[in-house]
Amino acid sequence: MNQNKIENVIAEFALVGALKSCTPYGSGHINDTYLVDMQQKRYILQKINTHVFSNAKALMQNISQITQFLKQKIVEAGGDPYRETLNLVPTQQGTYYFQDHDHCFWRCYDFIEDSISYDIVRAPEDFYQCGIAFGHFQSLMADFPAKILFETIPNFHNTPLRYQTFLQAVSADSHQRADEASEEISFIRQRAGELSELTDSLKQGKLPLRVTHNDTKLNNCLFDRRSRKAICVIDLDTVMPGIVAYDFGDSIRFGASTAAEDEPDLKKVHFSLPLYESYTKGFLEAAGKSLTSEELCSLPVGAKLMTLECGIRFLTDYLEGDVYFKISHEKHNLERCRTQLKLVSEMESKWNEMNDIIYKYK
Repeated sequence: MNQNKIENVIAEFALVGALKSCTPYGSGHINDTYLVDMQQKRYILQKINTHVFSNAKALMQNISQITQFLKQKIVEAGGDPYRETLNLVPTQQGTYYFQDHDHCFWRCYDFIEDSISYDIVRAPEDFYQCGIAFGHFQSLMADFPAKILFETIPNFHNTPLRYQTFLQAVSADSHQRADEASEEISFIRQRAGELSELTDSLKQGKLPLRVTHNDTKLNNCLFDRRSRKAICVIDLDTVMPGIVAYDFGDSIRFGASTAAEDEPDLKKVHFSLPLYESYTKGFLEAAGKSLTSEELCSLPVGAKLMTLECGIRFLTDYLEGDVYFKISHEKHNLERCRTQLKLVSEMESKWNEMNDIIYKYK
C-alpha cells in the first residue's frame, strides 16, 4: 500500500493525535488490516474486501447496529463498553466508513490494549474461555431483532444447498477426480438425509432465528494479556441472522480437533471429547437462559453438520479444480475434506457422550 495513500485514508477518520506509524497487523486472510499508532492512542484500520463482501455499506450498517446494541447491554450490566466490544471510529464527516477514489471501503476501530488472540487451542482453558466469549455474545444479542440485519454472505450456512452444489460437482467431474474421492463421496451421500435437520427446524419454527457470528473460531476472540480470560468477540463481518447451533458447531469443528485442518495423516486426527466439554461448559455458562430447550438439543447436531458441511465444501472445491480455497499442493482440498469426515465419524461414535455433556451443563 502506498504510504501517501494510506496516510490520506487515515486523515479521513477522527483519530486522536499525530500519526507515528502504520503497519500491517494480524493473521486475517480476508480484509487488509493495519495497526495505526497515533501519539495518544492506537487504532485498527481495515480495507474491506469487497470481493467477499459486495455490499460494504450494508455490512457497515450491520456492524454499527450490533456494536451500539452491545455497548448499551454492556453498560447496563456494569461492564466496560470500550473493552468488551469493538468500537467504530467515525470519519470526519460522521459516518462509519470511508470510500476512497478507487472505490475501496475503509473502516477504523479503537485498538483494545493489553489483549491477545490465539490461532490454535493451547490448553482446555483457552477453549473454555472461547466458549464464554461466544456464549456471552449470544446472551447479549438474544433480544436483538435478527431479521433487520443484512445477509452479508447469502446462504453461507445453508447445508442442503451446499450438498446440491456438491452433487453437481460430482456429476460434472470436470477434472476427473471423482474416482479418487469415491469413498468420501459415498460417506457424504450416506448422510444426505441429515443435512436439512437444522434448516427444516428453523422453517418449522422449532428453532428461533438468532443473531449469529458465523465465524466462531478461537482467533476471533480477544483475551486479556495478563489474566488470559476472554474479553470480547471480534470480526463481526459475518454477523447475520442464523441458527445458534451452527455457531456452536463451527467452534467445535475448529477447536475440538487434535490436528490441523489439513493434516494428511488421519491417525493424528481425532475429535477430542474433553475439548468439546471445555467449550460447552463455557458457552452454556455464559449463554445462561437465553437458549430454548430445542436449541440446547440442537447443539451437538450443529457440531456434526458444520463439520460435515465443511468437508462437503472442501471436496466440492477439489472436484471443481480448487477454485475457492487456496491450496499448496494438488490434493490439499481432498486432505482437508478427509480430516473433516474423520471428525464426523468420531462424533458419531461419541454421540451419546456429546449429548450427555450438553445435559450436564444446560
